[in-house]
Amino acid sequence: MSLTRRQVTVAALAAVPVALSATGTAQAREQRTLYIAGDSTAAQKYSDAAPETGWGMALPFFLHKDLQVANHAVNGRSSKSFVDEGRLDAILGLIRPGDLLVVQFAHNDEKTADPTRYTEPWTTYQDYLRLYLDGARARGARPVLATSVERRKFDASGNAVPTHGDYPAAMRALATEERVALLDIQPLSLALWQKLGVEETKRYFNWTATEQDNTHFNPPGAIAVARLVAGELLRHRVLAPRDVCRLDAEIPESWITWPSPATV
Repeated sequence: MSLTRRQVTVAALAAVPVALSATGTAQAREQRTLYIAGDSTAAQKYSDAAPETGWGMALPFFLHKDLQVANHAVNGRSSKSFVDEGRLDAILGLIRPGDLLVVQFAHNDEKTADPTRYTEPWTTYQDYLRLYLDGARARGARPVLATSVERRKFDASGNAVPTHGDYPAAMRALATEERVALLDIQPLSLALWQKLGVEETKRYFNWTATEQDNTHFNPPGAIAVARLVAGELLRHRVLAPRDVCRLDAEIPESWITWPSPATV
């Protein structure tokens, strides 16, 4: 499947920091870009989807200005379909030495009935993830794996329960094997949902008067998950203390904005 015009536009915008004149090249190289490859839980949302919010929309609030975020996450994609549609190639055509590539997939890899997206945790899932790792490394960038944020699911006793099966364990094993940093967002998010509880978590997910969505976030949820991601980037020394900010600060929901949908 070819890239949509929206994705081509996003890729072009992501290239702006390095698409400067020859006199500005050295200065541009000092500014790193953090690329996100992932699914709808991280993706940019538009005004037609508000208040749904991807955590990638909130991540810049926790990073200093000299570290830009290029969010290539797209609704409905798995580690496989993202590659098959040429979206990884789009990132690899832009990424530069010193940049970062954060990779979060599992939600759609789990869909066994859809052969265009399904991967098996211990075989094809790991095989596809290696393409991201190898591609970033070949271009002098640093790949980072992130286990998928948990859905909102509680048992009858009010305990938050995991929903991603073997995928987090498979990613952890791959990170160890490949010696890449792992942001273990799955257990951290599960613990956060447990702390918040059955009712309060509704404010963090896309629960509205017309929709009860236990997968995607409202602004508070996106901000909370982005805080986890930034904290893990710091804890694993992917980023230095000078790269992050506001980890303990309140982030106003009003900082989240939804641009108008791009023309396709």
